[in-house]
Amino acid sequence: MKEKFLRKLDAVNKWRMERISNRNFLVLLAFLVGIVGGLAAALLKGMTHFIASALQDDVEWHYKYSFYLVFPLIGILLSVLFVRKFLKGKKFEHGITPIIYSISRKSSRIEVHTIYSQIVTSALTVGFGGSSGLEAPIAYSGSAIGSNIARFFGLSYKEVTLLLACGAAAGISAAFNSPVAGMIFAIEILLSEFSIPVFIPLLISSAIASVVSRLLYAEPLFHTTLTDWKVEALIFYIALAILIGLFTIYFSRVSQRVKEWFAKISNPYNKVWISGLSLGVMIFLFPALYGEGYITIQQILDGNFNAIVKNSLFTNFRDMGWVVVAYTILTLFGKSFAALFTINSGGNGGVFGPSLVMGGLLGFAFAYGLNLTGLVELNVPNFVMAGMAGALSGIMHAPLTGMFLIAEVTGGYALMVPLMLVASISYLINRAVMKHSIYTKVLADSGDLLSYEDKDRTVLSMMKLRYVIEKNFVVLHPDEKPGDRKSDIIHSKRNIFPIVDDDGKLLGVLYSERLFSILLGEEEGVNRSFASLAQKPNDIIQENEDMERVMAKMNKDDVWILPVVDTQEKYVGFISKAAVFNKYRALLMRQSAYLE
Repeated sequence: MKEKFLRKLDAVNKWRMERISNRNFLVLLAFLVGIVGGLAAALLKGMTHFIASALQDDVEWHYKYSFYLVFPLIGILLSVLFVRKFLKGKKFEHGITPIIYSISRKSSRIEVHTIYSQIVTSALTVGFGGSSGLEAPIAYSGSAIGSNIARFFGLSYKEVTLLLACGAAAGISAAFNSPVAGMIFAIEILLSEFSIPVFIPLLISSAIASVVSRLLYAEPLFHTTLTDWKVEALIFYIALAILIGLFTIYFSRVSQRVKEWFAKISNPYNKVWISGLSLGVMIFLFPALYGEGYITIQQILDGNFNAIVKNSLFTNFRDMGWVVVAYTILTLFGKSFAALFTINSGGNGGVFGPSLVMGGLLGFAFAYGLNLTGLVELNVPNFVMAGMAGALSGIMHAPLTGMFLIAEVTGGYALMVPLMLVASISYLINRAVMKHSIYTKVLADSGDLLSYEDKDRTVLSMMKLRYVIEKNFVVLHPDEKPGDRKSDIIHSKRNIFPIVDDDGKLLGVLYSERLFSILLGEEEGVNRSFASLAQKPNDIIQENEDMERVMAKMNKDDVWILPVVDTQEKYVGFISKAAVFNKYRALLMRQSAYLE
């Protein structure tokens, strides 16, 4: 049955290659990815809000507040159970980082289950009140859609990568109803180096996904009454940008610490209890941490500045402005921990949404606090929007995405100049301290990041030593003599011979020049054992070493070939600069074809 299907698929591919140009076929697939991506985003938003409304609307008010404390724990637990019981051993990851890793290390291949597992787990996590966002899961799901459609039709690496990016763009576009931001997100985060032709498929996927999402789920993310910005407020936008830039550094560092801390907990259910109970306490103190947090931002944009204090322990102080500011700042830091606890404990979500919420809260606290002094009168909603753009820009290292996303979702194009300033300054401050974004730091530390700033190092990091080890060498044994192996030595195409004992351990090497000299009588030793003739190699390569270290060893003594051994010091083969250079050229050609 499978073979019959594959034959039909090959026939279809042959027909389309004869009738449809590759570029036009990619455009058609971009339409398809946009449609499926839009459907996936609408399904995710619909499922999440159905769960949330069922829990919130069908529960009596005097019980509801207590239930809020345990709902996030239940959502994370259900997400973990789904992964462990239904995926059964299949690798499950979350966030944008795995997408970048797939491009760098897995030929842009993403497992099929990612399409639905991201939707189910994130809907459970966020629908039950987990303090994370839906944007990263839908971008991951969209990427899986694009990757698997491209692989289904047997496309090349660069085409699979392009459709993967189209899927991510479709996901972001449909999640926010912002096609331009979706396209820019794919370019800034996933396609670090691109050419003009990639715009067309990305535009198509983003636009189609946005249309499909609006048809099925038309509720806007934010809405606000827009007013123009004033030139005299420019200095305050710059001050806000500096504050947000510093906050994004704090968040990036805390993110790494929390991730390392949860990684030390081996039992997945212990993670669930720890995070669930912690979230319950945080939500008890700061109810705005429940769920995505967009409702609170919308209330602030509507002018309900004390909304964040309502339904909290401090609700009686909601008319005291400085209490509102202080409580907002505490909620801001609480959100950073709540989001990271949700994501790292087994729940699914991303920091995309929390970044917007944290930036909005900081922008609100800044502008509202200054207004309370009576010295200035700032437009609070404008600063909320600028804060969202700045936080997204700094945390993700994506200033264009932050700027256009906020402009699209709020209709705030009149704020373009402040958005540009805040986004760029926040990005520059974070980049000055944190070379890599929250998405790429882990990959950079492990050498798995595809970087265009240092191509030589990047290409070397892409190589795996096991793929360049050469094994077609004549192996000599320690008790043998040159005369015993005369024929093998003469007919060998290699000029180096490993001497290996009966246990497979490397004892040394001999070069053909010396062996020929012995066999021709120019040097004594024809009756000596190879063990007594063995020479110590300049260095030895361990088979688990990275290629950067391998090349450093070769360059140290200017040698062209070195032996490779395993962890037990047993001979594996040789690695030569010629093999490395051949692989290097192949990878460079692959990179150059990446997005031509």
